[in-house]
Amino acid sequence: MTSIVRDKFSILFDRTGYRELSNFIIKGKFQNILLLTDDNTRDNCLDIFMQSLCEIDQNINKIMNSIACNYSMKPGENSKNIIESNKVWEFLISKGFKRNSLIINIGGGMVSDIGGFVASTYMRGINFVNVPTTLLGMVDASIGGKTGIDFNKLKNIIGSFEFAKQILIDFSFLNSLSKKQFNSGFAEMIKHSLIDSVSQWDEIKKINSSYEVSKDMIYRSIQTKINIIENDPREINIRKHLNYGHTLGHAIETHLLGSDREILHGEAISIGLILETYISFLHNKIDYQKVCEVKSFVNRFYKKIEFNRSDVNKTIDLLSFDKKNYDDTPMFVLLNDIGNPVINQVVERKEIEKAFKYYSD
Repeated sequence: MTSIVRDKFSILFDRTGYRELSNFIIKGKFQNILLLTDDNTRDNCLDIFMQSLCEIDQNINKIMNSIACNYSMKPGENSKNIIESNKVWEFLISKGFKRNSLIINIGGGMVSDIGGFVASTYMRGINFVNVPTTLLGMVDASIGGKTGIDFNKLKNIIGSFEFAKQILIDFSFLNSLSKKQFNSGFAEMIKHSLIDSVSQWDEIKKINSSYEVSKDMIYRSIQTKINIIENDPREINIRKHLNYGHTLGHAIETHLLGSDREILHGEAISIGLILETYISFLHNKIDYQKVCEVKSFVNRFYKKIEFNRSDVNKTIDLLSFDKKNYDDTPMFVLLNDIGNPVINQVVERKEIEKAFKYYSD
């Protein structure tokens, strides 16, 4: 699979990717290297990563075994906070990390988000590399330069724009995922298809199980995101397209975070896709038949969540903290049609309430 090389970052794949990462580390002459993981990726992916990298040549083997160390966090969104960031900063200081050091984030979206944030702020910024081990990480979280942590139960409210120097995608890591985790990443692929083109949507909607997803489909999904962020790295204009399904999806995720009903990021986004596609219909944009098509497809993969009146009200109230807001007004991305998103749309509270009713019916 062809590497994707850009001015700010490179996306590398499998064996060739390990060789490119090896060259990057050797040429960088880093003083220290941190392998940042959560406990799941430490147990299931770290040895695979080290073996795949160190077998490239004796030089990289010697470097990694002499200067690399591991810090591991508890898995899950609850670790993506300032307290855990403090612990990582303290660990870096205790190990004598200086500016000429490297952090390699090995994990899903939580690891790359907090790892990028820690790297971008430590000593005003040190280099970092992302090695996504989940489908969500591969098609979305590890790419694009968004780093961040949750604060006061608000998702990604603290963060920075800083690109990983390299993103290494090893498809073998997908074999360790549960169906629930795989589906979480598949939601972002669905989103990419809806904002990209009819042809990509037509390809995605043929899938009956997310395990039917091919490497080529993942590659195309990655390219969709890259084509957008290249032209708008700091989310001034078209990068907002990538927030489709996320305005309400993030609010739902935040509302349920820490409760016994907590859901994965992609599960929340899947709900957001249905809601915001229906709202697009209410704005006389997309055809109702296509709304039903999206709902029917999404519901094949994700268990329906029950929302009572209080849930809906609390979710809507959380929209006031959305980072895309203009003043206090939430700004939505809606669909004029498949492959034709439009940004900065004002949505009324009653429209959101109607969308939740449509989702629940």
